Amino acid sequence: MPNSKTKGYRLLGHAGAYLKRSRKLRVGFRAFLKDMLFILVGIFSAAFGLESFLLPNKFIDGGATGISLLASEVFTLPLPLLILVVNIPFLILGYKVIGKTFAVKASIAIVGLALVLSTVHFPEITQDKLLVAVFGGFFLGAGIGLSIRGGGVLDGTEVLAIFLSRKLGTTIGDIIILINIIIFLAAAYFLSIETALYSMLTYLSASKTLDFVVDGIEEYTGVTIIYGKSEEIRIMISEKLGRGLTIYSAKGGFSNEGIQKEYDVIYTVITRLEIRRLNIEVSKIDASAFVVMNSINDTRGGMIKKRHL
Repeated sequence: MPNSKTKGYRLLGHAGAYLKRSRKLRVGFRAFLKDMLFILVGIFSAAFGLESFLLPNKFIDGGATGISLLASEVFTLPLPLLILVVNIPFLILGYKVIGKTFAVKASIAIVGLALVLSTVHFPEITQDKLLVAVFGGFFLGAGIGLSIRGGGVLDGTEVLAIFLSRKLGTTIGDIIILINIIIFLAAAYFLSIETALYSMLTYLSASKTLDFVVDGIEEYTGVTIIYGKSEEIRIMISEKLGRGLTIYSAKGGFSNEGIQKEYDVIYTVITRLEIRRLNIEVSKIDASAFVVMNSINDTRGGMIKKRHL
């Protein structure tokens, strides 16, 4: 027969498992609400950009949205219906390539955009072509970026780009550029060269806004520093910049003398606003130190935010 002490351990174990499950549910529910909020705001931002700027002036964008806008102008079909139809193949592909959760959130975002375009009518803001291109692209790009922050998409072209890049061995950016070149050439043929040029400006505005919304103002940069006197670099990064860092041992290739050197490698993550200061501080220690920098799309955990010194 189990004694009271054993029963107590079991009760504690059950309680711990229950608290763990409860915490997972709370975290998951909060994350779901946050994602839905991002997607909802993104839907209204994109709809505002389309109805108040692009549609009245017959401007288009790149990607699936651009295909829908172009088809709407050429064949006089309703844009909400075209957005649904054009994105269906991308949603199916996204389910296969990325996963079920992504496909569900993307479907919610795209269906939501179609519903808002059908039911909510925003006023035309301006007929100035430059303002239409810049601000239409801004609100559309912000909407797409917010939906991406929520785990979905309003434009399925990137799903196709991911799939083709894996099959063809090219980069995602190259595929997206190729798709958009075809779209803008079609716009020049069916609409006008001037409209195509303004539409390219719209796309540039949208893509830059999308990058800003997804990456944020604090775009991070990973820095790898290879230097024999790693302690001086460590103190500088930790105390002057207030950043966390990782040090790991490495071996160099053999030199002409056949000597294999051992040294420490320092890795840290900073914002792009701190790159200049880091370069100056490293040069003060030794201008010959080998420094490699690479862009980082996102970070999570660790000492990313600057410490208060």
